Amino acid sequence: MPRTAIKGQALADFLLEFDSDVDDKALVVLQPPRNEESLEEFPHPWWILHVDGVVNNGGAGAGIVLVSPEGHHLMTAIHFKFYVTNNDAQYEALINGLKIALEMGVRNLITRSDSELVVNQVNGGFQTQGPRTELYLRCTQLLIEKFQVVRLECISREKNSNADALAKMGSQQEAVLLGSILLEIQKIPSIPEIEAMQVDETPKEIWMSPLLAYIHKGTLHEDKFKARRLHYQAARYVVYDEILYKRGFNQPLLRCVDEEEGNYI
Repeated sequence: MPRTAIKGQALADFLLEFDSDVDDKALVVLQPPRNEESLEEFPHPWWILHVDGVVNNGGAGAGIVLVSPEGHHLMTAIHFKFYVTNNDAQYEALINGLKIALEMGVRNLITRSDSELVVNQVNGGFQTQGPRTELYLRCTQLLIEKFQVVRLECISREKNSNADALAKMGSQQEAVLLGSILLEIQKIPSIPEIEAMQVDETPKEIWMSPLLAYIHKGTLHEDKFKARRLHYQAARYVVYDEILYKRGFNQPLLRCVDEEEGNYI
């Protein structure tokens, strides 16, 4: 980890050690003069977005606080009517917050969340696991590309208390409007549903099928040669908890017969 704080302190100590004749001493950060291109690089003011997602016994919700450059707060609470995990709720809060910022015409945005996992996944520090998380990440990246500049920062929950309170309010099924706080009901996820492939549950013949049929029901092949070979082969296997095991060399070859049905088990 780079120890930037110590580097900055060393620079300050260095400047204080070499005194000068100037009476008014100050630590000044020098910046290169801006030309016309640099002034047009970020012409729009910066907005601040706080987001948080919560999943509890009452349900799931998200809290969004969008702060304008003048200090005005636009607060939104969202209640989810579909199943989400805690990480999904964090992504839903971030996606909805970005959508609100785009509707307000924001170009430069500082986004703050207390989810270290989501922040690092979007910034590229952590890898995603699972197709659902990858869809959430891709949806977030597509929204970020519509801004001029977006900075995503991870903050503590104490510094994200307003968004956290809104998320808890939105998670309740009977949440009410409090003053100018907008409550929205989201019935479907922000990402498309993952198509599940239908699995053919029809049992297929494998090399273990004749062994299991002989051990459980005593079924033999019509061919005498194959039936004799299956009879000797089955003596080297045993079924335990519906799982077929092969006997070791140091174990006796034992077979038990069900006295009631007369089948080998």
